[in-house]
Amino acid sequence: MKHRRRFPALRPFFLAVVAFCAVAVSASAACEIIPLPQRFKERAGAYVPARDLEKRVSVKRVKTLKGVPEHALNEAYLLRVGSAGASIEAVSAAGELNARKTLKQLVKRADPTRGVPACEILDWPAYPMRGFMMDCGRSYFPVADLKKIIAFLADYKINVFHWHITENQGWRLESKAFPKLNAKETYTRDAGKFYTFREAQELARFCDGLGVTLIPEIDMPGHAKAFERAFGCDMQSEKGTKIIKTLTDEAIREAFPSKSVPWLHIGTDEVRISNPNFVPEMVAFVRERGKKVATWNPGAHYKSGEIDLVQMWSGRGRPLAGTPSLDCRLHYLNHFDSFADPVAVFFSNFGEKPEADGTIAGGVAAIWCDRAIVGGTDAVLAHNAFYPAMLAFAESAWRGGRDKYFHDGPGTVIPLSGEKLAEFRDFERRMLPVKREQGKAMPWVPQSEMLWRVTDAFPNGGDLAKAFPPETRLNDAAAFPKEYAFDGGKVAARDARGAGVYLRHVWGKGGLGTVAAFLENPRPNSTVYAGTWIWSPKAQKIGLWAQTHKYAASEPDLPPPQGEWDYCGSRFWLNGKEIRPPRWENAHKAKSQETPLANENFEVRPPLAVNLKQGWNKVLIKLPVGNFSIPQVRLLKWMFTFAPVSPDGSAPVEGLVWSPDKKKK
Repeated sequence: MKHRRRFPALRPFFLAVVAFCAVAVSASAACEIIPLPQRFKERAGAYVPARDLEKRVSVKRVKTLKGVPEHALNEAYLLRVGSAGASIEAVSAAGELNARKTLKQLVKRADPTRGVPACEILDWPAYPMRGFMMDCGRSYFPVADLKKIIAFLADYKINVFHWHITENQGWRLESKAFPKLNAKETYTRDAGKFYTFREAQELARFCDGLGVTLIPEIDMPGHAKAFERAFGCDMQSEKGTKIIKTLTDEAIREAFPSKSVPWLHIGTDEVRISNPNFVPEMVAFVRERGKKVATWNPGAHYKSGEIDLVQMWSGRGRPLAGTPSLDCRLHYLNHFDSFADPVAVFFSNFGEKPEADGTIAGGVAAIWCDRAIVGGTDAVLAHNAFYPAMLAFAESAWRGGRDKYFHDGPGTVIPLSGEKLAEFRDFERRMLPVKREQGKAMPWVPQSEMLWRVTDAFPNGGDLAKAFPPETRLNDAAAFPKEYAFDGGKVAARDARGAGVYLRHVWGKGGLGTVAAFLENPRPNSTVYAGTWIWSPKAQKIGLWAQTHKYAASEPDLPPPQGEWDYCGSRFWLNGKEIRPPRWENAHKAKSQETPLANENFEVRPPLAVNLKQGWNKVLIKLPVGNFSIPQVRLLKWMFTFAPVSPDGSAPVEGLVWSPDKKKK
């Protein structure tokens, strides 16, 4: 969305005789920056050679930048690119660093023959804290992998790394005071793998060099079974409190002594507080050692001034008046699919605020590793929709101006027309260079031109195999109609966009309401069909990403039965031929977080090989559902994914046209 705030016009910086074309950034093909700058002016047709441009930079410290809100001045910058090179004006080193990150993108995305567009960028963040959390307590990730993740995010102006390093499965921080805490027998996953003090300091320095604030979390008094296995006592007991104080002091002195690590997160979530003195004592203990204290909400109860940072989670999360609060509520990437959920993030604000205020400081997106995953860090990132979700998160957290939260507004639905559709299309255009750089590691392709005609529900009476008119007319070569005659009445069909479409989302209870999806009033015992025609310029073998349920990377759900897409009887057809699911690597019948998630999600398996004929190709998807609560999966997601891709998954398929009406525009 465009900002509704008004700011004074920017002053021109080229010679007065040069006519500038002031363009809306979303309409400028020259701007391929993520997140989109607040103000962008380009000199039409003028380009600057990219070679050595990042070295030809002059920097000037200024007291203010005209047009920038006072609260955002610290990170704001004015970047000019012209024939003399690049110049930066900024109030602080943080603003200069943001300008250099923007310049890096301009150079990276430069036209190979023309170079970088001559431009002026005035930019600032809507929210000062834009974070990512990695759960390294349940599963261990090498420091080298964490550095790669942090460096990638820093390029897109994510400036907080929340490091969750203690859990029930393992205490991942070294302790010289209590080495038995790091003994293999105290771990239930990735036994004996932990971060040394030296590695923790190294990661803190790495973050600081990229302008990223490291917030380590030692969760207390809950999520502490590894602690209890080591010491044989509850953390809130007299003995346990003495031990955790020693561990906390040791962590601050040995792992995180630097002033660049100003916070220590103490958790306090998902636990019964049996000792009412425990949390106040630990807050005071940490503050006495020069650190500010962060906490989860819901968690321990605080009054204003009793804690320094609140991190909201779940639908029950609430900010604390007068205290910086971070929105993490519906930003759990471990539940995200790679297409529909990033749409909701792109259109979402934080804490129901279009920009930061005295309480809402920003947000954090989190990857929780409750479920073990095979394939290493890359597989974890793929299962969790890391790249598309975090790029969308970076955009909305920097730009601001969104007037609805995740569960309101368009939700996961891509608008069919209008300004919001144009903005999302432009975002996808700016994501394409990232896809080219990441290749197969980023399971995503542009989706805003993928059009479907989706029916309202046919009542199936609990018979998930029952066929309805779209299926009985499988070989009909006509366009998909906007209604079907059925049982003496009519069942309507409406258009939808996207490679991933939720009919019913599972999130949003607890006072937030259901996240917006295609069906306004989804009912059990229903069958829905999605259909379209895809025009191909030639006969070709392509890859296909397809699924009908996104397996959350934090649930112990059972895999689909062999030969089935899900537990609901969903089916895909291409040109009248059924597309069968892959062979599932898992076949277990008992739920367990320690049975690794394998190829249940399309993001981590090779694309299916399918053939498109030259001209029009008919796609039909059947999506039945019975009860919304089934024993095999905890959160039943009524949805589908259908995304053509190159055979190896590294690139989009060029030249395809999607039209339910079978019209090539």
